[in-house]
Amino acid sequence: MLTTFLLFVAALVLLFVIASIKIVHQGHRYTIEHFGRFVRVADPGFNFVPPFFYRVGRKINMMEQVLDIPGQEIITKDNAMVAVDGVVFFQVLDPAKAAYEVSDLYTAILALSTTNLRTVMGSMDLDETLSKRDEINTRLLQVVDHATESWGVKITRVELKDIRPPADIVNAMTRQMKAEREKRAAILESEGMRASEILRAEGEKAAQILQSEGRKEAAFRDAEARERAAVAEASATKSVSDAIADGNTQAINYFIAQKYVEAVGKFADSPNAKTILFPVEATQLIGSLGGIGELARSALGGGEQQQASAPKRPPTDLIPERGAPPQIVPGVPRVQG
Repeated sequence: MLTTFLLFVAALVLLFVIASIKIVHQGHRYTIEHFGRFVRVADPGFNFVPPFFYRVGRKINMMEQVLDIPGQEIITKDNAMVAVDGVVFFQVLDPAKAAYEVSDLYTAILALSTTNLRTVMGSMDLDETLSKRDEINTRLLQVVDHATESWGVKITRVELKDIRPPADIVNAMTRQMKAEREKRAAILESEGMRASEILRAEGEKAAQILQSEGRKEAAFRDAEARERAAVAEASATKSVSDAIADGNTQAINYFIAQKYVEAVGKFADSPNAKTILFPVEATQLIGSLGGIGELARSALGGGEQQQASAPKRPPTDLIPERGAPPQIVPGVPRVQG
């Protein structure tokens, strides 16, 4: 009988010990209550909680958690309807507050995020809601985190997953974007044409400047050449005049022969002339060439000795008459007429 009682007591003690052992997993916290009053938080690992007097109140997840914000319709400041959904990331920092400061933590965070999302996006235009998503996330994070601070919860991130404007607004935005891109393309094309025309005009201007400078240089050099030719001709004319003044008639023959040769050369250069008819005999040209030879020898110094030894002739003797035989001038070969 005693043995049976002892076995019964041992069984009760074993059951009591087993019921008192509480194993808390990593990343979780348990709140321990003594007759319904919170007394402590059970840390991860082995915990001894006597039954009947103490019990586990709440099991709190201390890891970072994510909560989906369901899609909802929001009216923006400019009366545009947009559909929005997002996610909220949060982490419990104080398990006692998370267990006893709010009735349903997940529902409270969801409701708080939804209402503040409507408030934040309702104060912005449609264009701002589509282009300032980061600003919306930041403002919503600040508001929700400040409201959940008393619950022992830290809101780490708030992200908008999708913003869906109505179909007609999407079509209007597409047309607007297309028109804007066409406008930019037209502006770029006109700027390119303008730059091309400017470069072309500058090139033509530079070419005209170079051409004008070339013409100026050419005109300057032509004028210089004409000036030198005039000086040379004046010097030659002066020399001939001096020779004539000194009684040397060979200079007159030189000029006559020069003009005669130039005239004959023009006849020869004519592209339409097949036959050339000379208006005078060829003997006159021979006589003129003889006069040129005499003038050349006199210029070289031999003319003075020849004039001293030979008798002077009248100037008309050097110019042959029509029909007269050609004169033979020393140093000039005889040419048959």
